[in-house]
Amino acid sequence: MVLTEQKQEIAKDIIKKTGFKHAAIIMDGNRRWAKNKHLPSALGHKEGVKALKQAIKAADEIGIEYLTVYAFSTENWNRTPEEVHFLMDLLANTLNNEIDEMHSNGVVVRFIGDTNALNKNLKKVIDNAIKKTKNNTGVNLQIAFNYGARAELLHAFKILAKKVKNGETDIDSLTEADIANALYTTGIPDPDLLIRTGGEMRVSNYLLWQIAYSELYVTEKFWPEFDKDAMCDAIIEFGRRNRRWGG
Repeated sequence: MVLTEQKQEIAKDIIKKTGFKHAAIIMDGNRRWAKNKHLPSALGHKEGVKALKQAIKAADEIGIEYLTVYAFSTENWNRTPEEVHFLMDLLANTLNNEIDEMHSNGVVVRFIGDTNALNKNLKKVIDNAIKKTKNNTGVNLQIAFNYGARAELLHAFKILAKKVKNGETDIDSLTEADIANALYTTGIPDPDLLIRTGGEMRVSNYLLWQIAYSELYVTEKFWPEFDKDAMCDAIIEFGRRNRRWGG
């Protein structure tokens, strides 16, 4: 059995040797974790926040530059109004309570998704977190909130269509780079690794353009169980992969 400290050194070496920059995570299993323990789902979501803090610390310690996490999807609006309201409050409270610590640790906070659809108070909290940390030089944390990859692509295509309509560009000259630059993730390298907790084998409308050549890693661990050790396991598994890029 490899000890956590040894795993961290192995993971750090893999990141350095492979040029690994970006891990994307589908943080799944909060409610199932709580159900298995006969606890309310709200407690599962709160434990999920603790797991996110662990993931950010792990990323910082082993050298991951970008971490993108799926916090609330465009489909999550279909949950009960009570749960949706709770998740909105959880994000606001988490940012209010944790932003100073994240700032002191050099974390850069950014949001991807349609935040315009959120209430004014939450938007204010989000804007404050972005503004406060924008000049930091540590881990780049992208929180996908009210995010869906199809909605993101539609948004990008509308931007490009408007440019064509206005004569700013020609449709025949559009490139993949033009599409990438119109996405929420413009300027951010594509994920090297997509991690999904909770054991489900699907990508759930997440970063569909960006993960075209990402390695996939699925763990049976529920998100509240995903700690530094689990992050290192994912990176070590990545180190065993042979990325051929279609070649």
